[in-house]
Amino acid sequence: MSIQTSVNAVENGVPVPKPQYDLNSIFTDSVINASGPKTHPRLRQLMASLIRHIHDFARENDLTVEEWMKGVEMINWAGQMSNDQRNEGQLLCDVIGLESLVDDITSKLLIGSNYEATKSAILGPFFRNDTPPTENDASIIKTMPSDGEVVYMHGIVRDAATGEPIEGVIIDIWQCSTNGLYEQQDPAQAAFNLRGHLTTDESGYYGLYCLRPVPYPVPDDGPAGRLLQLLDRHPYRPAHIHIMAGKPRYTSLTTQIFDKNSKYLTDDSVFAVKEDLVVDFRNLEGNPKATLELEYNIKISEMKP
Repeated sequence: MSIQTSVNAVENGVPVPKPQYDLNSIFTDSVINASGPKTHPRLRQLMASLIRHIHDFARENDLTVEEWMKGVEMINWAGQMSNDQRNEGQLLCDVIGLESLVDDITSKLLIGSNYEATKSAILGPFFRNDTPPTENDASIIKTMPSDGEVVYMHGIVRDAATGEPIEGVIIDIWQCSTNGLYEQQDPAQAAFNLRGHLTTDESGYYGLYCLRPVPYPVPDDGPAGRLLQLLDRHPYRPAHIHIMAGKPRYTSLTTQIFDKNSKYLTDDSVFAVKEDLVVDFRNLEGNPKATLELEYNIKISEMKP
């Protein structure tokens, strides 16, 4: 049996041989092979890979029971904090970059790496699927903050392949208020504040009044925040607006757009910023409802056969 030396184990200047655990992966193979014949092939593939990687991780790092339990406690803590208003487990994935990576993989599998559709970005933990319908050109500001800048945001949704406008696309838009809180986090905000649920018209148009977004820290009272502290990382996200757009026969788009003048564009705490999603809010004259304008056109693609 070969001996692997741990660079962290040294006595009197001499490396100490590292203990070996299941060097030939006999135990790991037995765990993988315990899956029965009725296991779905994709689940079998995913679980086999996960088990092998996580067993290798434990062996590589000499993982102790105490350290393993800390990890279990963190996962349990995330589950205990999650509800219909907050998804702490998803936030924990966000701060280690997992959701952004999976988003990129999914996008490339669905539409190809060079397809000219609007770039995707992570969903985030504060989406609501029960936002009531919003009329085009209405305001989604139900609780106006004293320091808010009103934006007229509008655009055309087009077929990414043909360039033709698409009628009947459902667009969800949501953002935090200027205090950095989404409405379900903040009892001072009206229900569904800064959330829109629009439908494009026959010309593919959508439009609404919202706020210029602001940077904010992800919640730090749970395991995601605690992990950021332990890793000596800041919790801030750059100013952004969430967008989701979908219609039958089309690949659903989930994305975020980022204010080009915001801080944290290069060190977003959840690694979601893409250059193509950085936008410019421009001064608007002649509109008594808003002082800023953002034209944001969206391209979505038909599903692959």
